Amino acid sequence: MATTLFTQNTIALIWDFDKTLIPDYMQSPLFRRYGIDEANFWAETNALMEQYRKRGYALAGELGYLNHLLTYVKEGPMRGLNNKILQECGADIKFYPGLPDFFDRAKGFVQEKPKYLEHDISLEHYIVSTGIAPMVRGSAIAKYVDGIWAAEFIENPLQPGFLKQKEFAIDAPAEIAQIGMMIDNTGKTRAIFEINKGSNKNPAIDVNAKMAPEDRRIPVQNMIYIADGPSDVPSFSVVKGGGGRAYAVYNPEKQAEFEQNDRLLQSGRIHGYGPADYTSTSSTAQWLRLHIHQICDRIVADREAAVALKASKPPRHLTATPEEEAAKRAAKMPKQGSFL
Repeated sequence: MATTLFTQNTIALIWDFDKTLIPDYMQSPLFRRYGIDEANFWAETNALMEQYRKRGYALAGELGYLNHLLTYVKEGPMRGLNNKILQECGADIKFYPGLPDFFDRAKGFVQEKPKYLEHDISLEHYIVSTGIAPMVRGSAIAKYVDGIWAAEFIENPLQPGFLKQKEFAIDAPAEIAQIGMMIDNTGKTRAIFEINKGSNKNPAIDVNAKMAPEDRRIPVQNMIYIADGPSDVPSFSVVKGGGGRAYAVYNPEKQAEFEQNDRLLQSGRIHGYGPADYTSTSSTAQWLRLHIHQICDRIVADREAAVALKASKPPRHLTATPEEEAAKRAAKMPKQGSFL
C-alpha cells in the first residue's frame, strides 16, 4: 500500500550563529584561552586569500580561517588544541538577551491552541554555521538544538598504510590536525535541503535523491531562517522562494547592521527584521511567535482539507422529500370508477 514518508507537521527554525545568536564570533573564548590577539588573527585570515592568490593558489574563504587555525596549532601558539578543549571553550560563549530560554519557549508556541495539539505539531531548532561544531555543542544552547551543521576537526589522522594495521595506538595525545567538515554559505543551503528531505533523521535518504513534495519531512514552507546579513542571502533565497519565512537580526548598538537589514528588506530578500533580542516582549520574539502560529494555522488547514478530500462520506438512508411523499400517497388512492 502506498504511503507518504512523513506527516509534515513539524516546523523548523534554522539559525545562523555568529552575530545572530551571539554578539561576537564564537572563537573569542578560544583565543582568550590561548592568549591569541583575536583582531590580528582575523586580519591575517582576511589577507590570506590575496597572499595565496599572488602565489597562484585559490582559497575558499571559510577554508582559509580553518586552515589558519590549524597552522596556529601546528606552529605552536595553540599547541594541544583538541575537540575537548573546543567544547570546553564553547561553555564560555555569551548569548544575546533572552537566549537560550527562547529556544524552549518557541517549542511551546506550537502547543498554545487546541488545534495545534490535536494535529501533534512540533517545532525543531537547527544551527547552520560557518563556525566550529564542538564549540556549539559545548555552549548553553546545545541542549535545545535538534541538529548542528558547522566545521568539524579530525584529531590524529590515520597514516598511510592504516588499512593493513591490525591495531591502532590509543595513547596518542589528541590534537586537531585536519578539517573533517567545512560549511560555507552555499553549504548552508545543502543543510536546508537535508532538513527538508529528512536526510538528517534517516541516513537512507540521500540529500540529492529526487523526492515528491509530499514525501519530504519538513516542507520549506514550514521553515523560518534567521540570520544576520548578506552572507546568508543564498539561504534566505532558498527558504523565501520555497514559501518559508526569512528574518534578519541586527545588534541594536550598531546602526550599520540596522541599515544592512533594511536594505535586505527593501530588496525583497527577507520578510522582516528586528533586534537580536529574544526576550518575550521584544519585537523579534513576537514576530517569530506570530509567524510560527501562522504556519501552524496553515498546517491545520491543509491537514483538515486533506481529510475532507480523501475520506469518503459513509452510506446513509435516503429520506424522501415532501413532494415525493405526496406523490406516493396519491398513487395509492383508488381511481374514480374503479372496483375494489
